Amino acid sequence: MPDGIRNGIVPTPAAAASLAALSTTVPGRRMGYSAALRRGRGVRPGGAEEIPARAALLSLTVDIVIPVFNEVRALADRIAVLHGYLCENLPLDWTITIADNASTDGTRDLAAALAESWPGVRVLRLEDKGKGIALRTAWASSDSDLVAYMDLDLSTGLSALLPLLAALASGHADIAIGSRLTPCARTVRSLKRDIVSRCYNVLLRRLHRVRLTDAQCGFKAARIDVVRALLPHIEDGAWFFDTELLLLAEHNGFRVIEIPVDWVEDPDSKVTIAAVAAANLRGLLRVRRAKLAGAATIAMPARPTPRSDRAAA
Repeated sequence: MPDGIRNGIVPTPAAAASLAALSTTVPGRRMGYSAALRRGRGVRPGGAEEIPARAALLSLTVDIVIPVFNEVRALADRIAVLHGYLCENLPLDWTITIADNASTDGTRDLAAALAESWPGVRVLRLEDKGKGIALRTAWASSDSDLVAYMDLDLSTGLSALLPLLAALASGHADIAIGSRLTPCARTVRSLKRDIVSRCYNVLLRRLHRVRLTDAQCGFKAARIDVVRALLPHIEDGAWFFDTELLLLAEHNGFRVIEIPVDWVEDPDSKVTIAAVAAANLRGLLRVRRAKLAGAATIAMPARPTPRSDRAAA
């Protein structure tokens, strides 16, 4: 059977080309090619030539979760793009987790074929639908130092991924999120979607007195210890999940940083704006009541004491 064909599934030409280029693997290793990349760039893993900031980043692992539901047409090509980008540009060990939300169109079988063929890809099969359920399950089962998620449509430019993770690796942030609404962001989307997004985020800031500009961008990452502290307190299992995560984080003093992103709307998006907006509004009110009642306070993981670099001078 030709390489890349499993269970009668034939990748599209783009996916097949990517698979052929990535077919050389390190025996027994399922993570990304960061070790090989470091050698190619003259960096010695764990060696004295590494500067501290780079050494800290290279020693970490990241699990990137992609929630999917009935995406058999787009899955192989989009994962090929992401896989190729990570191999070429991400200097730390990574895993792509395809979190299948009870798909019924062959997505599950295709995801399994990709995981079998490509190093660094795994599949999480879920029987219940909901983006929040997918992220909760995937993050809770992850053994990586950092966890992230992005939408399969890859609307957010992947060049923002490394700055997102670097903010976490340096200890400067507990959660890092992409924002389409900061002054430096560049966004291409319909007027209707832009207005709805801006109104939602204004309401979020007024109702909860937070500084977030864009709670809904599908491009977020966090430290695993922070995620483990927050997950038991998040109730939503659908689209409000990540907004609730951010509201709880801000309320409890976690450090949240926003990274400007380039974002181009996917014309084939399956999101029903009105339904999502209504559910999110109910979520905003629920979390506000919880905060007023004192039910949104959680214990924070230990943090290092701030120090001045002048002391080392």
